[in-house]
Amino acid sequence: MAEKIYIIKIGGNILDEADKISSFLRDFARIKEKKILVHGGGKMATQLAEQLGIPQQLLDGRRITDAATLKIVTMVYAGYINKNLVAQLQAAGCDAIGLCGADGNVIEAHQRFHSTIDYGYAGDIDRIDTKKLKSLIDLNLTPVIAPITHNGKGQLLNTNADTIAQETGKALSDAYDVILVYSFEKRGVLLDIDDEHSVISEIRQAEYEELKAGKKIFAGMVPKIDNAFAALKGGVKQVIIGQAEQLPQLLNNEAGTKITNEKP
Repeated sequence: MAEKIYIIKIGGNILDEADKISSFLRDFARIKEKKILVHGGGKMATQLAEQLGIPQQLLDGRRITDAATLKIVTMVYAGYINKNLVAQLQAAGCDAIGLCGADGNVIEAHQRFHSTIDYGYAGDIDRIDTKKLKSLIDLNLTPVIAPITHNGKGQLLNTNADTIAQETGKALSDAYDVILVYSFEKRGVLLDIDDEHSVISEIRQAEYEELKAGKKIFAGMVPKIDNAFAALKGGVKQVIIGQAEQLPQLLNNEAGTKITNEKP
C-alpha cells in the first residue's frame, strides 16, 4: 500500500477572510501525513484591477487574462497571497515552501487556444515535474502552489487552481495514494444553492450526469466536479468537496461531498 498524501485546494471567498483562512491553515498544519496546498486568488486581483482601472472579464468562472491582468494576478497570486499563506503556515509549525509553476520548472503549460474565444494568457497544463515535488516533500517541506504556470519560453500563464490540484494529484498517483480535497466557502455540492444544509453526501458519475442534465447543480460547481471525476480517472484515490472551516471533518469523511467512481 502506497503512502498517503493530501492535496488540498483552498479557494473562494475564504481567502479574503483573515480569521477563517488563519483557522484553516492551523487545521492544515496539523495534518500529519504528507500534504500539498494549492490556492486560488480570492477577490484581491479583481479589486486591485478595479483600483488600477483595468477591466476584468470572467467566462464560466475563468478569468480572461490580458497582458495587464497577467501582471496583476502574478503579483497577487504568486506574490502576496502565496507568501502570506507560507508565513502563516510557518507560524503554525508547518515548514512550507511557496512556488508557482515557473519555479523549478514544476508546472509547464501552453497558452490556451479556442476557435472563437481569446482567453489571453490563460494556460492549460502540459506537464507536472513530480520528481521535483517529491524531492521537496521528502525534505519534509510542504509545497504551497500558486496558480501561475509558464510555457518554457519565458511566458507566464494564469492557470485554474482547481485544474492544478487535479493534475498534480494525477501526476503523483503513481507514487502516493492521493486524497484530493477542494475546500471553499460552501459545505459541499448543494442540491439547492440557497440551502446550506442541502449537501449531497456522495455523487457517482451516472448520478452526476443526471443532476447536470436536470440543471440541479449550480453551474459554477460543474467545472469543479468535472475536475474531480477527471482526477479519479487519472489515478486519484478519493475526491472530497466541502467547506474549508470543516477541514478535519472532510478528511474524516464526516462532512462535504464525496466524489466517487464506485458502484453503489
